[in-house]
Amino acid sequence: MLTFLSPPAFGKPKSPPQIPVLVRSPLFRIKSTITVRSLPVMSAPAISGGTSFFSGFTRLCKGLAVILVGGHIAVQILPSAVNYLALIPARTIPFAWNLITAGYIERSVHGVIISTIGLLFIGKLLEPIWGSREFLKFIFLVNFLTSLCVFITAISLYYVSSQENYLYMPLSGFHGVLSGFLVGIKQSIPDQELSLLRIKAKWLPSLTLLVSTIMSFFTADPATYLPTLIFGTYISWIYLRYLQKKPEAKLRGDPSDEFSFSTFFPEFLRPVIDPIASILDRMLCGRFKTSNGTRGYALGGAPLPSSGPMEASRRRERGARALEERLAADMLGTGGRAEELKKDAAEDV
Repeated sequence: MLTFLSPPAFGKPKSPPQIPVLVRSPLFRIKSTITVRSLPVMSAPAISGGTSFFSGFTRLCKGLAVILVGGHIAVQILPSAVNYLALIPARTIPFAWNLITAGYIERSVHGVIISTIGLLFIGKLLEPIWGSREFLKFIFLVNFLTSLCVFITAISLYYVSSQENYLYMPLSGFHGVLSGFLVGIKQSIPDQELSLLRIKAKWLPSLTLLVSTIMSFFTADPATYLPTLIFGTYISWIYLRYLQKKPEAKLRGDPSDEFSFSTFFPEFLRPVIDPIASILDRMLCGRFKTSNGTRGYALGGAPLPSSGPMEASRRRERGARALEERLAADMLGTGGRAEELKKDAAEDV
């Protein structure tokens, strides 16, 4: 149990009350209990429970949800609109705008429901952390670059297999951005736990890709969703790892070890993944480390740890867990010594 002391207040001194805080929600919960003494501590926002779980959606998320629902209604009323709004690789050269519009077109009812719910609830968590402008920028870049990578992949598959269905298969959906949102959750609240699945939030992107890959062996057209999910996850990680600006810390990206590429894989695979991922790290991260170092964030050629509020929150959480484990171990040790003393006294008697 941690105690944060607040500075003395003006006026008559009062003994500050201790408030045990246990964050819970229908989706996430934090195991540790922290005692706070009237000091606002900057930490990763928790998802509130109760009636507020279904309220507090931001205007930007509501507007994007209207676009998703409107796009679905449009293609249901005018089916021919799919030829101009969805990503059809054979027609992308004259209709280049479908690299942008394809991500906002959901052709199925379950697709638009899942996309709208995911946008509203995950956006309610991420937009306050990043800000509305950065949140919208993230959606635009991930959607566009994912569509571009899917287009290149479809053309490559056509030249390899000579199957024309890769050229004329309509590709659309918001699931590429949704997979990117899961990467944002992994970065922002990695140690919060899903109350339903009993897993930590940092494993959401990996489990999503694993389940989607398994499902691809039992579905007719896995090319309509699997490449989008893979590229959406990977591009989101590249952007958050190397490119996202953090004005409060004057840094780009998130260089922490908890957000490295190998953390998407189980522990036993990381020794194999790390050497491969280090190539990309030297290509991208090395340049940004040098740039950050010229601004005074390096010492002796080695970059200092990130000083942003998100990284500070992670350090506080790790410190809280370490201290609680240490106190628990000390309590167990004290109890064990007390039992030994009782046994010795009984033997002496």
